Amino acid sequence: MLSKSQIKLIKSLSQKKFRNKHKLFVVEGLKGVREFLNSDFELVSLYVVDGEFEEHQQFLNIIDQKELKKISFLKTPQKALAVFKIPVKRDLKIGDLTVVLDGVRDPGNLGTIIRLCDWFGIENLICSLDTVDCYNPKVVQASMGSLTRVEIFYSDLVNVLGAHKNIPVFGTMLNGENIYSKKKPDKALIVMGNEANGISEEIQALISNKITIPQFGEIQETESLNVATATSIILSEFRRSSIIEK
Repeated sequence: MLSKSQIKLIKSLSQKKFRNKHKLFVVEGLKGVREFLNSDFELVSLYVVDGEFEEHQQFLNIIDQKELKKISFLKTPQKALAVFKIPVKRDLKIGDLTVVLDGVRDPGNLGTIIRLCDWFGIENLICSLDTVDCYNPKVVQASMGSLTRVEIFYSDLVNVLGAHKNIPVFGTMLNGENIYSKKKPDKALIVMGNEANGISEEIQALISNKITIPQFGEIQETESLNVATATSIILSEFRRSSIIEK
């Protein structure tokens, strides 16, 4: 049976200030929980409706569906919920391609971008300090376990880009060069901007290569692409170019 203190702690983790205070976050669903259990993330407690995860007996709490609903952040709880420790971040090491997010606020977008980084083999994702927290329950849910394989860093982007002036910086803007014809290096920083306002002016000043995804529709009334959709196209083009040129 769930205690009041367990319920209070877990529900508090919906807020960033309490995640930071306790250094904990929540994962929901059988698939998501399994992904994190098979990773380097440290398990704190595990709440399950039926007989799953018996190998983690020392952390296991068998509860019913009604109790799960009390601690779940989902409209339809998914049989399992786990609490993990937020890991201590390692030092940033830029790989071949690195995605940089400037003020992305929507949890679903960030979760999808984390999945895209995982799919396209991007090991590091750098986020501005005002980008949504990657341990937000909605981000964790949308990332579908990819958070276990992509390293997320939060930092002042001016400092990060300034410290890596030897690496070309690509930024998506409406007045940029066509991504399909632009030469793309194997190693680059790719900046994606805020959903409503794009890349901030101070970061635009640090971009050496402005790129855009051209619009092909005859009636060009769509103002912009969703940032996650744009990220998928940009990463696909970079990876495609690396294969063709080899």
